[in-house]
Amino acid sequence: MADNIGNQQIPAFRVINEVKKAVIGKDDCIVKAVAAILAGGHILLNDIPGVGKTTLAMALSKSMSLQQNRIQFTPDVLPSDITGFSMYQKETGEFVYQPGSVMCNLLLADEINRTSPKTQSALLEVMQEHKVTVDGVSRMVPEPFIVIATQNPFGSAGTWMLPEAQLDRFMICLSMGYPSMEDEIAILKGNREQEEINSIISKEELRKMQKTVVNIQVHDAVYQYIGELVHRTRNHEMIDLGVSPRGALNIVQMAKALAFLRQREFVIPEDVMDVFDCVCEHRIVLNTKAKIARKDAGKILTEIIQEVKAPKAVG
Repeated sequence: MADNIGNQQIPAFRVINEVKKAVIGKDDCIVKAVAAILAGGHILLNDIPGVGKTTLAMALSKSMSLQQNRIQFTPDVLPSDITGFSMYQKETGEFVYQPGSVMCNLLLADEINRTSPKTQSALLEVMQEHKVTVDGVSRMVPEPFIVIATQNPFGSAGTWMLPEAQLDRFMICLSMGYPSMEDEIAILKGNREQEEINSIISKEELRKMQKTVVNIQVHDAVYQYIGELVHRTRNHEMIDLGVSPRGALNIVQMAKALAFLRQREFVIPEDVMDVFDCVCEHRIVLNTKAKIARKDAGKILTEIIQEVKAPKAVG
């Protein structure tokens, strides 16, 4: 997918190129992560430990000049650690708000599924509305605001499965996987420290690109195509829970961002096809028929793409 992304004049591509210095051999993941940020969405990195999830998140933050907070989720982390809390000051006789970790541009939620569901739920409001409410007072977080969360696969020691409502707030879910032999050798030979990542764009430049992405055109035929794909997930014999309306909107937003990276002012069906799996895979819940047939979410989504006829060239 990353083959046709490549113009040094585009700031977003220079960000992609910079992140590649720290994350080797995962160009597709980098492009999709940058696209999600351009689309104003949150990112879930779901994979085994040690494959570069945190490295990717930190490299993205540094390259975009984003104020970053990192919180290591453990069973003893409290909701107030995330949202902040009010502390009584004896000198003034008033309660003063103490900011939590969400008061930043990019929140790196490391191993999000190692903390309790109560603490996980503290992110629900801020991920959707970009504000936190403490003691009845709502406060907006800085813009842009992005959550990049890492998690170990469910079933790993000491993990809680994220509820569907939490998963649905992530625009995309990516799995980086093991590197190829060639890339692993490059990793072993190199010494790529995070200090090598330079600031490529400012927050203001990022905001400007995000506004441009919003204005990318989508033909009615492409909207119809997305609707048919989403509808198919809701009526599939092997899926108990299909893609939500929020998920459908995220497909549109990601397709727009990918079109922008591909230097187009309009979305084509191929953009939708390329983002369909990463937007939808974490949103659908399979039933026992899928388990009996030994089909995972990725395989079923691929079959849906093959079954639903894409519109002809639009633009």
